[in-house]
Amino acid sequence: MIINTGLVADIQRYSLHDGPGIRTSVFLKGCNMNCLWCHNPETIALKPQYMINEEKCIGCGQCEDGCFADARVLCGVEMTVDEVVNVVMLDAPYYGEDGGVTVTGGEPTVQAEFSTSILKACREKGIHTAIETNMFSSWNNIELLLKHTDLVMADLKFFDNTLHKKWTGADNNIIKENLLKTSMTGVPIILRTPVVAGLNATVDEISQIADFASKLPSLLYYELLPYHKLGLSKGKLEGITQISFEKPNEEILNQICITAKDKCSNVRMANKKV
Repeated sequence: MIINTGLVADIQRYSLHDGPGIRTSVFLKGCNMNCLWCHNPETIALKPQYMINEEKCIGCGQCEDGCFADARVLCGVEMTVDEVVNVVMLDAPYYGEDGGVTVTGGEPTVQAEFSTSILKACREKGIHTAIETNMFSSWNNIELLLKHTDLVMADLKFFDNTLHKKWTGADNNIIKENLLKTSMTGVPIILRTPVVAGLNATVDEISQIADFASKLPSLLYYELLPYHKLGLSKGKLEGITQISFEKPNEEILNQICITAKDKCSNVRMANKKV
Protein backbone atom coordinates (compact mmCIF):
# COMPACT_ATOMS: atom_id res chain seq x y z
CA MET A 1 0.00 0.00 0.00
CA ILE A 2 1.30 3.46 -0.89
CA ILE A 3 0.56 6.15 1.69
CA ASN A 4 1.27 9.64 0.37
CA THR A 5 0.52 11.70 3.48
CA GLY A 6 1.38 11.46 7.15
CA LEU A 7 1.60 13.41 10.39
CA VAL A 8 4.94 15.15 10.91
CA ALA A 9 6.01 16.66 14.24
CA ASP A 10 9.08 18.49 12.94
CA ILE A 11 11.84 18.43 10.33
CA GLN A 12 15.27 19.42 11.58
CA ARG A 13 17.85 20.40 9.01
CA TYR A 14 21.60 20.19 9.58
CA SER A 15 21.25 17.67 12.38
CA LEU A 16 24.43 16.17 13.84
CA HIS A 17 22.82 13.88 16.43
CA ASP A 18 20.59 11.48 14.48
CA GLY A 19 23.11 9.38 12.61
CA PRO A 20 26.43 9.82 10.81
CA GLY A 21 27.39 13.03 9.02
CA ILE A 22 25.10 15.97 8.36
CA ARG A 23 21.48 14.82 8.26
CA THR A 24 17.93 15.98 7.92
CA SER A 25 15.83 14.43 10.69
CA VAL A 26 12.15 13.83 9.97
CA PHE A 27 10.29 13.52 13.28
CA LEU A 28 6.98 11.71 12.80
CA LYS A 29 4.07 11.77 15.24
CA GLY A 30 3.00 8.57 16.95
CA CYS A 31 4.78 6.07 19.19
CA ASN A 32 3.75 2.61 20.38
CA MET A 33 5.76 2.86 23.60
CA ASN A 34 5.52 5.22 26.55
CA CYS A 35 9.01 5.64 28.01
CA LEU A 36 8.60 7.82 31.08
CA TRP A 37 11.89 9.67 30.40
CA CYS A 38 11.07 10.35 26.72
CA HIS A 39 13.13 13.19 25.19
CA ASN A 40 10.47 13.84 22.54
CA PRO A 41 7.14 13.53 24.41
CA GLU A 42 5.47 15.76 21.83
CA THR A 43 5.82 12.96 19.27
CA ILE A 44 4.08 10.19 21.25
CA ALA A 45 0.44 10.83 20.34
CA LEU A 46 -0.65 10.22 16.75
CA LYS A 47 -2.53 13.50 16.57
CA PRO A 48 -1.78 17.23 16.47
CA GLN A 49 -1.13 18.73 19.92
CA TYR A 50 -0.32 22.14 21.32
CA MET A 51 2.85 22.71 23.33
CA ILE A 52 2.59 25.43 25.98
CA ASN A 53 5.61 27.46 27.07
CA GLU A 54 4.43 29.14 30.27
CA GLU A 55 7.48 31.44 30.39
CA LYS A 56 6.37 33.08 27.15
CA CYS A 57 2.68 33.29 28.02
CA ILE A 58 1.46 36.87 28.58
CA GLY A 59 -1.99 35.83 29.83
CA CYS A 60 -3.90 37.60 27.06
CA GLY A 61 -6.65 34.96 26.99
CA GLN A 62 -6.70 34.89 23.18
CA CYS A 63 -5.32 31.35 22.73
CA GLU A 64 -7.98 30.22 20.27
CA ASP A 65 -7.38 33.25 18.04
CA GLY A 66 -3.68 32.51 17.71
CA CYS A 67 -0.84 33.01 20.19
CA PHE A 68 0.85 36.34 19.60
CA ALA A 69 3.64 35.50 22.05
CA ASP A 70 4.50 32.13 20.48
CA ALA A 71 3.74 30.47 23.80
CA ARG A 72 1.28 28.00 22.24
CA VAL A 73 2.75 26.06 19.30
CA LEU A 74 1.06 23.31 17.28
CA CYS A 75 3.04 20.09 16.99
CA GLY A 76 1.83 17.80 14.20
CA VAL A 77 1.01 18.80 10.63
CA GLU A 78 -0.18 16.73 7.69
CA MET A 79 2.47 16.56 4.97
CA THR A 80 2.84 14.72 1.68
CA VAL A 81 5.86 12.60 0.81
CA ASP A 82 6.86 15.16 -1.83
CA GLU A 83 6.72 17.98 0.72
CA VAL A 84 8.97 16.08 3.10
CA VAL A 85 11.43 15.08 0.38
CA ASN A 86 11.61 18.66 -0.90
CA VAL A 87 12.84 19.75 2.54
CA VAL A 88 15.32 16.87 2.67
CA MET A 89 16.75 17.85 -0.72
CA LEU A 90 17.50 21.42 0.41
CA ASP A 91 20.63 20.18 2.19
CA ALA A 92 21.58 17.48 -0.32
CA PRO A 93 24.81 19.31 -1.35
CA TYR A 94 26.07 19.03 2.25
CA TYR A 95 25.36 15.37 2.99
CA GLY A 96 28.55 14.03 1.42
CA GLU A 97 29.26 10.31 1.72
CA ASP A 98 28.12 9.94 5.33
CA GLY A 99 25.09 12.21 5.73
CA GLY A 100 21.50 11.88 4.57
CA VAL A 101 17.98 11.59 5.93
CA THR A 102 16.88 10.01 9.21
CA VAL A 103 13.23 9.10 9.75
CA THR A 104 12.59 9.18 13.47
CA GLY A 105 9.86 10.19 15.87
CA GLY A 106 7.93 9.08 17.65
CA GLU A 107 8.31 5.71 16.05
CA PRO A 108 8.57 5.28 12.23
CA THR A 109 6.77 1.91 12.28
CA VAL A 110 3.60 3.56 13.64
CA GLN A 111 3.29 5.27 10.23
CA ALA A 112 5.07 2.44 8.45
CA GLU A 113 3.72 3.03 4.92
CA PHE A 114 4.36 6.78 5.07
CA SER A 115 7.88 6.20 6.46
CA THR A 116 8.58 3.67 3.73
CA SER A 117 7.43 6.08 1.02
CA ILE A 118 9.75 8.81 2.35
CA LEU A 119 12.73 6.43 2.53
CA LYS A 120 12.06 5.05 -0.95
CA ALA A 121 11.76 8.52 -2.50
CA CYS A 122 14.96 9.72 -0.83
CA ARG A 123 16.92 6.65 -1.83
CA GLU A 124 15.81 7.07 -5.43
CA LYS A 125 17.43 10.51 -5.31
CA GLY A 126 20.69 9.02 -4.05
CA ILE A 127 20.22 10.07 -0.41
CA HIS A 128 21.55 7.82 2.36
CA THR A 129 18.61 6.64 4.50
CA ALA A 130 18.43 5.80 8.19
CA ILE A 131 15.72 5.10 10.74
CA GLU A 132 15.60 5.46 14.52
CA THR A 133 13.30 2.78 15.90
CA ASN A 134 12.32 0.98 19.08
CA MET A 135 11.70 -2.23 17.07
CA PHE A 136 8.42 -2.81 18.91
CA SER A 137 6.32 -3.63 15.85
CA SER A 138 5.21 -6.42 13.57
CA TRP A 139 7.97 -7.85 11.40
CA ASN A 140 5.90 -6.91 8.33
CA ASN A 141 6.17 -3.21 9.23
CA ILE A 142 9.89 -3.40 9.92
CA GLU A 143 10.53 -5.36 6.73
CA LEU A 144 8.74 -2.63 4.75
CA LEU A 145 11.16 0.01 6.02
CA LEU A 146 14.27 -2.16 5.69
CA LYS A 147 13.80 -2.46 1.93
CA HIS A 148 14.73 1.22 1.61
CA THR A 149 16.96 1.72 4.68
CA ASP A 150 20.76 1.93 4.69
CA LEU A 151 21.20 2.15 8.47
CA VAL A 152 19.11 1.14 11.50
CA MET A 153 19.57 2.88 14.85
CA ALA A 154 17.62 0.81 17.34
CA ASP A 155 17.10 0.98 21.10
CA LEU A 156 17.13 -1.81 23.65
CA LYS A 157 16.32 0.01 26.87
CA PHE A 158 16.28 -2.92 29.31
CA PHE A 159 17.26 -6.55 28.95
CA ASP A 160 14.96 -7.64 31.77
CA ASN A 161 11.47 -7.90 30.28
CA THR A 162 9.66 -7.10 33.53
CA LEU A 163 11.58 -3.84 33.88
CA HIS A 164 11.09 -3.07 30.20
CA LYS A 165 7.32 -3.45 30.51
CA LYS A 166 7.25 -1.38 33.70
CA TRP A 167 9.09 1.63 32.31
CA THR A 168 8.14 1.56 28.60
CA GLY A 169 4.86 -0.38 28.48
CA ALA A 170 6.26 -2.81 25.91
CA ASP A 171 7.37 -6.46 25.75
CA ASN A 172 11.04 -6.58 24.77
CA ASN A 173 10.93 -10.18 23.56
CA ILE A 174 9.41 -8.82 20.34
CA ILE A 175 12.17 -6.22 20.16
CA LYS A 176 14.96 -8.77 20.60
CA GLU A 177 13.45 -11.03 17.96
CA ASN A 178 13.14 -8.17 15.47
CA LEU A 179 16.70 -7.05 16.15
CA LEU A 180 18.00 -10.54 15.38
CA LYS A 181 15.92 -10.75 12.20
CA THR A 182 17.06 -7.30 11.08
CA SER A 183 20.69 -8.15 11.66
CA MET A 184 20.34 -11.30 9.58
CA THR A 185 19.26 -9.16 6.59
CA GLY A 186 22.68 -7.52 6.61
CA VAL A 187 21.43 -3.96 7.19
CA PRO A 188 23.94 -2.24 9.51
CA ILE A 189 22.70 -1.70 13.07
CA ILE A 190 23.71 0.73 15.79
CA LEU A 191 22.22 -0.60 19.02
CA ARG A 192 21.67 2.01 21.72
CA THR A 193 20.59 2.21 25.35
CA PRO A 194 19.46 5.44 27.01
CA VAL A 195 21.08 5.19 30.45
CA VAL A 196 18.85 6.47 33.26
CA ALA A 197 20.00 6.59 36.90
CA GLY A 198 17.90 4.40 39.18
CA LEU A 199 16.39 2.48 36.25
CA ASN A 200 18.84 0.73 33.92
CA ALA A 201 22.18 2.30 34.90
CA THR A 202 23.40 -0.96 36.44
CA VAL A 203 26.22 -3.34 35.64
CA ASP A 204 23.77 -6.23 35.35
CA GLU A 205 21.44 -4.58 32.81
CA ILE A 206 24.16 -3.08 30.62
CA SER A 207 26.22 -6.28 30.71
CA GLN A 208 23.31 -8.33 29.37
CA ILE A 209 22.43 -5.81 26.65
CA ALA A 210 26.08 -5.54 25.54
CA ASP A 211 26.34 -9.33 25.37
CA PHE A 212 23.18 -9.43 23.23
CA ALA A 213 24.59 -6.68 20.99
CA SER A 214 27.78 -8.67 20.40
CA LYS A 215 25.71 -11.46 18.86
CA LEU A 216 24.14 -9.26 16.14
CA PRO A 217 25.97 -10.09 12.87
CA SER A 218 25.52 -6.63 11.31
CA LEU A 219 26.26 -4.57 14.44
CA LEU A 220 28.39 -1.47 13.82
CA TYR A 221 28.65 -0.58 17.50
CA TYR A 222 26.78 -0.46 20.81
CA GLU A 223 26.11 3.05 22.10
CA LEU A 224 25.31 4.23 25.63
CA LEU A 225 23.29 7.46 25.80
CA PRO A 226 23.30 9.14 29.26
CA TYR A 227 19.90 10.56 30.15
CA HIS A 228 19.49 14.34 29.94
CA LYS A 229 16.61 16.65 30.88
CA LEU A 230 16.32 18.54 27.59
CA GLY A 231 12.90 17.02 26.93
CA LEU A 232 11.57 18.82 30.00
CA SER A 233 12.48 22.22 28.54
CA LYS A 234 10.12 21.86 25.59
CA GLY A 235 7.19 23.15 27.57
CA LYS A 236 3.99 21.67 28.93
CA LEU A 237 2.32 19.34 26.45
CA GLU A 238 -1.44 18.94 26.36
CA GLY A 239 -2.37 15.52 27.79
CA ILE A 240 1.19 14.51 28.77
CA THR A 241 2.79 14.38 32.23
CA GLN A 242 6.59 14.53 32.07
CA ILE A 243 8.80 13.01 34.77
CA SER A 244 12.29 14.18 35.68
CA PHE A 245 14.97 11.54 36.23
CA GLU A 246 18.63 11.90 37.18
CA LYS A 247 21.61 11.64 34.85
CA PRO A 248 24.01 8.84 35.89
CA ASN A 249 27.11 10.11 37.67
CA GLU A 250 30.61 9.62 36.26
CA GLU A 251 31.41 6.68 38.55
CA ILE A 252 28.38 4.72 37.36
CA LEU A 253 29.05 5.59 33.71
CA ASN A 254 32.66 4.40 34.02
CA GLN A 255 31.53 1.13 35.59
CA ILE A 256 28.97 0.34 32.92
CA CYS A 257 31.39 1.32 30.15
CA ILE A 258 33.94 -1.19 31.43
CA THR A 259 31.19 -3.80 31.70
CA ALA A 260 29.95 -3.13 28.17
CA LYS A 261 33.47 -3.33 26.69
CA ASP A 262 34.01 -6.70 28.36
CA LYS A 263 31.04 -8.05 26.40
CA CYS A 264 31.14 -6.10 23.14
CA SER A 265 34.23 -5.07 21.19
CA ASN A 266 32.92 -1.75 19.85
CA VAL A 267 31.27 0.47 22.48
CA ARG A 268 30.58 4.20 22.37
CA MET A 269 29.31 6.72 24.86
CA ALA A 270 27.15 9.39 23.18
CA ASN A 271 28.87 8.71 19.82
CA LYS A 272 32.40 8.78 21.29
CA LYS A 273 34.45 5.61 21.35
CA VAL A 274 35.33 4.35 24.84
